[in-house]
Amino acid sequence: MTTATGTGGADTTPPGPPGPPKTSRARTRLGDRTFAGAARGAGILILLVLAGVAGFLLIEAWPALVAAPEELPGGEGFVAYVAPLALGTVTAAIIALLLATPLAVGIALFISHYAPRRLANALGYLVDLLAAVPSIIYGFWGLAVLAPLMTPVGQWLESTLGFLPFFAGPASATGRTTLTVGVVLAVMILPIVSGVTREVFLQTPRLHQEAALALGATRWEVIRMTVLPFGRSGIISASMLGLGRALGETMAVAIVLSASGVLTVNLISSSNAGTIAAAIALDFPEASGVHVNALVAAGLVLFIITMAVNMFARWIVSRRSAFAGAN
Repeated sequence: MTTATGTGGADTTPPGPPGPPKTSRARTRLGDRTFAGAARGAGILILLVLAGVAGFLLIEAWPALVAAPEELPGGEGFVAYVAPLALGTVTAAIIALLLATPLAVGIALFISHYAPRRLANALGYLVDLLAAVPSIIYGFWGLAVLAPLMTPVGQWLESTLGFLPFFAGPASATGRTTLTVGVVLAVMILPIVSGVTREVFLQTPRLHQEAALALGATRWEVIRMTVLPFGRSGIISASMLGLGRALGETMAVAIVLSASGVLTVNLISSSNAGTIAAAIALDFPEASGVHVNALVAAGLVLFIITMAVNMFARWIVSRRSAFAGAN
């Protein structure tokens, strides 16, 4: 309430609490502006680096894109040169993804919701260690151990599913096929998919699981109704990370695969389509002239494939990101 004294009617309202010091507010605003500017600059820098990589690849690949067909490897033009490589890259990566994702999700569920704590910690550590094994070791393992084991598998697939173009045969006697490469890549991306998926499952809101248990749900029903819906976007993201690793793998594929540069979907034959990364690694040291530009152009195709896969994954994740709840 306001009161007046004397004839001047002066305001005698008691003063309010003092505000924060101006220097502290200025420091806070300066810190906010600095952090916001740094974050914005980092985002812009990433875009610039990505644009620079794309521009470099396009500039270096342009001579091969406009060159005469007889100047390029194979003598049939760039499309005929890169098509088998792109097909082999995508085929091997898809095989790896189809084999690794269900197994990785099962491992993640066992570690996060079934195994005792000590066993879960040990298993998680061992699975993560697989990511530290060099790719060339996987290549030697695939060549010396897995390829002989896959030879009778290829023969069985030919006799049983030979009516399908994927297993039409004749089955390779060495086992160095696209199917074997897919299995090797599946083992390589398994720790990536499993590790990310496990961490997502562990973030499932506890209240959701307790509510399902209170309603009489079994452990599997709890997982099916709460853990898997919550972790669906994480599973997709982890799978796309593994797919990116499989698309760009070089040495393991180069060691295991017996590539012949043909355009085929046969997974068990000795005539196999190569991969872009392996072709670049094997041919680049001895390439010269327009052949170098052709290899860079193949790398540009791999860059486009990887970008398309990641954009598609982000689109799927954004559609699934509406699931939320109490923590």
